[in-house]
Amino acid sequence: MAEYLVLIYGDEKAWETADEAATKAVMDGHMAFGEKHGAVIRGGNALESTSTATSIRKGASGEFSVTDGPFSETKEGLGGYYVIEAPDLDAALLIAKDIPAEFGGVEVRPIRVFD
Repeated sequence: MAEYLVLIYGDEKAWETADEAATKAVMDGHMAFGEKHGAVIRGGNALESTSTATSIRKGASGEFSVTDGPFSETKEGLGGYYVIEAPDLDAALLIAKDIPAEFGGVEVRPIRVFD
């Protein structure tokens, strides 16, 4: 079995303006996802908004630049993730399709194993 990182992206402005019913529907969806796929979930968390991010870059001469904000500016910010276990990418994609991402989508990436 391989592990996959499922990144959950969404439009943060949509979240900010979502009503209580929409927020509850997404949270209920995550609870249902956890109940359905609990056996293959290896971890996961929701993240604070991209406005809380701090980025670090190392320059050519070795100095570090620390800036407020996400590493890259995008319309959809990274809002959370799951680490799942699946026999192959196709199975991981089937699992990831059950993740509620009402204001965006998900990205599935295999986790690299170094021997």
